[in-house]
Amino acid sequence: MSERDEVPYIVVERGGGQVGSFVLGALLGAGIALLLAPKSGKETQDDLKEHGRRLRVSAEERIRDAQKRLEERLEVAREGVQSRIDDVKEAVDAGRSAARSARDDLERKLERSKVAYRAGVDAARKAVAAPEDGDDGDDAGSDEEDEA
Repeated sequence: MSERDEVPYIVVERGGGQVGSFVLGALLGAGIALLLAPKSGKETQDDLKEHGRRLRVSAEERIRDAQKRLEERLEVAREGVQSRIDDVKEAVDAGRSAARSARDDLERKLERSKVAYRAGVDAARKAVAAPEDGDDGDDAGSDEEDEA
């Protein structure tokens, strides 16, 4: 045989069900203790009660620890979510502000364009009306001279 076969080794597996394995081991130990213990029934009952109390205390401690870790993780998650919510709110506010600014700028430009348009229309009307007034004035002056 090889050297490897001669050396004893222990395999430790980790995974879920630690509490179940713990309880199973505790029950098996209690059962074996009952079979092998040279104690009276009353002493054995007292020992079992004490062992049961210790198991309950241990289980309660594990539950409290797990609950505490869970609450800590939940708090971290809540803070992360709140941080993201705040970031989104800031981005929305910045977007609204930029939209408001762009709208105001557009409204100012539109108003200037309207004013320029009206001025152009008025100038065009005056330009169209001016030659007619000048022609009428010249013709009217000629008529007055003809009448005199």
